[in-house]
Amino acid sequence: MILAKIFFTFFRIGLFAVGGAYSFLPLIQKEVVEKTHWLTKEEFLEILGVVKIFPGAISIKFATYTGYKMAGIPGAVVANVGNLLSPVVLILIATYLYSRYKQTPAVKNAFEMIQLAVFAMIIAVAFQTISLGQVCSIKNMGIVVIAFALFLYSRVHPAFIIIGAGLIGAITPP
Repeated sequence: MILAKIFFTFFRIGLFAVGGAYSFLPLIQKEVVEKTHWLTKEEFLEILGVVKIFPGAISIKFATYTGYKMAGIPGAVVANVGNLLSPVVLILIATYLYSRYKQTPAVKNAFEMIQLAVFAMIIAVAFQTISLGQVCSIKNMGIVVIAFALFLYSRVHPAFIIIGAGLIGAITPP
Protein backbone atom coordinates (compact mmCIF):
# COMPACT_ATOMS: atom_id res chain seq x y z
CA MET A 1 0.00 0.00 0.00
CA ILE A 2 2.75 2.49 0.91
CA LEU A 3 4.61 1.81 -2.35
CA ALA A 4 1.47 2.59 -4.37
CA LYS A 5 0.94 5.78 -2.37
CA ILE A 6 4.57 6.80 -2.92
CA PHE A 7 4.27 6.08 -6.66
CA PHE A 8 1.08 8.08 -7.15
CA THR A 9 2.29 10.96 -4.98
CA PHE A 10 5.42 11.39 -7.08
CA PHE A 11 3.50 10.68 -10.28
CA ARG A 12 1.28 13.71 -9.42
CA ILE A 13 4.34 15.81 -8.64
CA GLY A 14 5.91 14.88 -11.97
CA LEU A 15 2.64 15.48 -13.78
CA PHE A 16 2.22 19.08 -12.61
CA ALA A 17 5.79 20.30 -12.15
CA VAL A 18 5.99 22.51 -15.21
CA GLY A 19 8.99 24.73 -15.73
CA GLY A 20 12.01 22.92 -14.39
CA ALA A 21 13.82 22.23 -11.18
CA TYR A 22 12.44 24.76 -8.74
CA SER A 23 8.88 24.46 -9.97
CA PHE A 24 8.83 21.06 -8.25
CA LEU A 25 9.39 22.52 -4.81
CA PRO A 26 5.90 23.91 -4.11
CA LEU A 27 4.40 20.65 -5.34
CA ILE A 28 6.77 18.50 -3.29
CA GLN A 29 6.09 20.63 -0.21
CA LYS A 30 2.32 20.38 -0.67
CA GLU A 31 2.38 16.61 -1.24
CA VAL A 32 5.04 15.31 1.17
CA VAL A 33 4.77 17.91 3.94
CA GLU A 34 1.19 19.13 4.02
CA LYS A 35 -0.77 16.26 2.50
CA THR A 36 1.01 13.01 3.47
CA HIS A 37 3.10 14.38 6.38
CA TRP A 38 6.02 12.21 5.31
CA LEU A 39 8.35 15.15 5.99
CA THR A 40 8.02 18.01 8.43
CA LYS A 41 8.44 21.55 7.11
CA GLU A 42 11.77 21.77 8.95
CA GLU A 43 12.93 18.48 7.45
CA PHE A 44 11.81 19.63 3.98
CA LEU A 45 13.92 22.80 4.29
CA GLU A 46 16.90 20.84 5.66
CA ILE A 47 16.70 18.35 2.80
CA LEU A 48 16.34 21.22 0.34
CA GLY A 49 19.62 22.62 1.64
CA VAL A 50 21.29 19.23 1.31
CA VAL A 51 19.99 18.42 -2.17
CA LYS A 52 21.16 21.79 -3.49
CA ILE A 53 24.80 20.77 -3.03
CA PHE A 54 24.52 17.56 -5.06
CA PRO A 55 24.28 17.51 -8.83
CA GLY A 56 21.16 16.30 -10.58
CA ALA A 57 17.48 17.03 -10.64
CA ILE A 58 15.96 18.23 -7.38
CA SER A 59 12.85 16.14 -7.93
CA ILE A 60 14.92 12.95 -8.20
CA LYS A 61 16.80 13.74 -5.01
CA PHE A 62 13.58 14.49 -3.12
CA ALA A 63 11.90 11.37 -4.54
CA THR A 64 14.90 9.29 -3.52
CA TYR A 65 15.05 10.73 0.00
CA THR A 66 11.32 10.57 0.65
CA GLY A 67 10.85 7.14 -0.94
CA TYR A 68 13.79 5.73 1.01
CA LYS A 69 12.57 7.26 4.27
CA MET A 70 9.10 5.75 3.83
CA ALA A 71 9.94 2.31 2.35
CA GLY A 72 13.68 1.81 1.93
CA ILE A 73 15.23 1.10 -1.46
CA PRO A 74 11.94 -0.11 -3.02
CA GLY A 75 10.35 3.18 -1.94
CA ALA A 76 13.17 5.21 -3.52
CA VAL A 77 12.86 3.27 -6.78
CA VAL A 78 9.05 3.54 -6.88
CA ALA A 79 9.14 7.29 -6.08
CA ASN A 80 11.57 7.91 -8.92
CA VAL A 81 9.61 5.80 -11.42
CA GLY A 82 6.46 7.76 -10.55
CA ASN A 83 8.33 11.04 -10.71
CA LEU A 84 9.79 10.31 -14.14
CA LEU A 85 6.94 8.43 -15.82
CA SER A 86 4.44 11.27 -15.97
CA PRO A 87 6.79 13.80 -17.64
CA VAL A 88 7.89 11.19 -20.18
CA VAL A 89 4.30 10.46 -21.17
CA LEU A 90 3.40 14.15 -21.17
CA ILE A 91 6.37 15.17 -23.28
CA LEU A 92 5.54 12.54 -25.87
CA ILE A 93 1.96 13.84 -26.11
CA ALA A 94 3.05 17.48 -25.97
CA THR A 95 5.68 17.00 -28.67
CA TYR A 96 3.08 15.64 -31.02
CA LEU A 97 0.51 18.34 -30.21
CA TYR A 98 3.01 21.19 -30.17
CA SER A 99 4.46 20.25 -33.54
CA ARG A 100 0.93 20.36 -35.00
CA TYR A 101 -0.51 23.41 -33.19
CA LYS A 102 2.41 25.60 -32.09
CA GLN A 103 1.32 28.57 -34.18
CA THR A 104 -2.20 28.63 -32.73
CA PRO A 105 -2.75 31.81 -30.64
CA ALA A 106 -4.44 29.85 -27.82
CA VAL A 107 -1.46 27.49 -27.51
CA LYS A 108 1.05 30.38 -27.54
CA ASN A 109 -0.95 32.23 -24.89
CA ALA A 110 -1.33 29.13 -22.71
CA PHE A 111 2.45 28.59 -22.65
CA GLU A 112 3.05 32.27 -21.80
CA MET A 113 0.63 32.10 -18.86
CA ILE A 114 2.21 28.85 -17.62
CA GLN A 115 5.63 30.55 -17.71
CA LEU A 116 4.32 33.40 -15.56
CA ALA A 117 2.77 31.04 -13.01
CA VAL A 118 6.00 29.03 -12.76
CA PHE A 119 8.02 32.24 -12.38
CA ALA A 120 5.79 33.31 -9.47
CA MET A 121 6.11 29.92 -7.74
CA ILE A 122 9.90 29.95 -8.10
CA ILE A 123 10.06 33.38 -6.46
CA ALA A 124 7.77 32.17 -3.65
CA VAL A 125 9.99 29.14 -3.01
CA ALA A 126 13.08 31.36 -3.02
CA PHE A 127 11.56 33.46 -0.25
CA GLN A 128 10.63 30.34 1.73
CA THR A 129 14.12 28.83 1.57
CA ILE A 130 15.93 31.75 3.18
CA SER A 131 15.12 34.05 6.05
CA LEU A 132 15.32 37.78 5.42
CA GLY A 133 17.66 37.99 8.40
CA GLN A 134 20.24 36.00 6.44
CA VAL A 135 20.23 38.56 3.66
CA CYS A 136 20.51 41.62 5.90
CA SER A 137 24.27 41.55 6.47
CA ILE A 138 26.48 43.44 4.04
CA LYS A 139 28.50 40.31 3.22
CA ASN A 140 25.41 38.21 2.51
CA MET A 141 23.72 40.93 0.47
CA GLY A 142 26.96 41.30 -1.47
CA ILE A 143 26.94 37.57 -2.28
CA VAL A 144 23.31 37.79 -3.43
CA VAL A 145 23.96 40.82 -5.66
CA ILE A 146 27.23 39.50 -7.09
CA ALA A 147 25.82 36.01 -7.74
CA PHE A 148 22.72 37.52 -9.38
CA ALA A 149 24.80 39.84 -11.57
CA LEU A 150 27.26 37.12 -12.56
CA PHE A 151 24.46 34.75 -13.44
CA LEU A 152 22.46 37.31 -15.38
CA TYR A 153 25.17 39.40 -17.06
CA SER A 154 28.24 37.20 -17.49
CA ARG A 155 29.22 33.92 -19.00
CA VAL A 156 30.49 32.55 -15.68
CA HIS A 157 29.20 29.02 -15.26
CA PRO A 158 26.67 28.71 -12.41
CA ALA A 159 28.78 25.96 -10.82
CA PHE A 160 31.64 28.44 -10.38
CA ILE A 161 29.28 30.97 -8.81
CA ILE A 162 28.13 28.36 -6.31
CA ILE A 163 31.68 27.18 -5.57
CA GLY A 164 32.85 30.77 -5.19
CA ALA A 165 30.07 31.57 -2.75
CA GLY A 166 30.92 28.47 -0.74
CA LEU A 167 34.60 29.40 -0.64
CA ILE A 168 33.80 32.93 0.49
CA GLY A 169 31.55 31.48 3.19
CA ALA A 170 34.29 29.10 4.30
CA ILE A 171 37.06 31.71 4.58
CA THR A 172 35.12 34.66 6.01
CA PRO A 173 33.72 34.89 9.53
CA PRO A 174 29.94 34.56 9.97
